[in-house]
Amino acid sequence: MGKFIYGAGGLEIELDDRTLAHVKVAMFSKLRRNESFSFSWQVDLEGGSGRHSIWISPASLIHFHFFGNRPPALNRSWIRQMVTAANDGDLRLTAEPAEADTPGDPSRGRW
Repeated sequence: MGKFIYGAGGLEIELDDRTLAHVKVAMFSKLRRNESFSFSWQVDLEGGSGRHSIWISPASLIHFHFFGNRPPALNRSWIRQMVTAANDGDLRLTAEPAEADTPGDPSRGRW
């Protein structure tokens, strides 16, 4: 279980390392282009339930803390889905889709 840490106040969102790795790639893809977007997620019943959204901009203080020692293979379809949602204004956490057949190693290079 990793953590996405946001802002000077240190808002911490716990995500499994695999999900966190995909969120990181999607966010950095947008931020490299100097683009801002919202990031939204749902909280389950154990966490109090509800929905949350924060604004991400190139000036945002963000930190990705991975607890695992090996980066996971990346699902390019999931990253594309997240970036498309962010392009529409709101990067949302969704279930991981099946990986589309793509040549090469999906854990290497640009997604």
